[in-house]
Amino acid sequence: MTPLNLFLAALAALLAGGINALAGGGTLITFPVLTFLGVPAVAANITNTVALCPGYFGGTIAQWKDLQGQKSRLWLIVPASIVGGVLGGFLLLQTGEKLFKDLVPYLILLASGLLAIQDPVRAWLTKRMGAGHGSRLEKITWLPVTLASVYGGYFGAGLSVIVLSALGLTLEDTLTRLNALKQAVAFSVNVAAAVFFLFSGQVLWSVAAVMAVGALVGGVLGGKLAGKIKPSTLRWTVVTIGVIVAIIYFVRG
Repeated sequence: MTPLNLFLAALAALLAGGINALAGGGTLITFPVLTFLGVPAVAANITNTVALCPGYFGGTIAQWKDLQGQKSRLWLIVPASIVGGVLGGFLLLQTGEKLFKDLVPYLILLASGLLAIQDPVRAWLTKRMGAGHGSRLEKITWLPVTLASVYGGYFGAGLSVIVLSALGLTLEDTLTRLNALKQAVAFSVNVAAAVFFLFSGQVLWSVAAVMAVGALVGGVLGGKLAGKIKPSTLRWTVVTIGVIVAIIYFVRG
């Protein structure tokens, strides 16, 4: 990687960090940039997962107060998240470069779709909680969380929407507290997958390092811009970019 390539990777991570802080979907920026810079698809996905871990850690810490009183839930879903993240990472390494490259445009379209339905998902959750529907399914929360975590370990873009929906299926609580759990799950999934990937030999450490810094700075800037930029506008911009990128991948083959 040339200095220019590293700069572009860091810039993409900076944008992704800000986007994640405001609306989500940052991976739809960083992953394509890495592949367009010539990084093989599997290595780009692995490096991206490792690089964005600090950002998920920051998100978890930012909502730490909303995790208070949810210790029993964390003991239930964090192990499930770790298992799912490792399993997803294992499946990624077994997929192989050619097959994963063929799957990339479909995965990006899926992630774009998930990002597009984020507002309806939140509206459904808000309505469900407000209706006071009793739930006796909390003990099996690990099941949908594990399934969502497998996807997260495999690709990751749009993971937040999947996890939030999974939590809403079995838990009854405020959206704020579910969001906090979502952050903890996303962090656990990415760390578990990242640790598993450490032994894959496919982490581009120089790229991961500059991206990690960029993502942290972007997250801070994004936090400061919260309230000044409409999240839905930014979200649909990212969705549009994702669709365009997917079309480019289809055309390039």
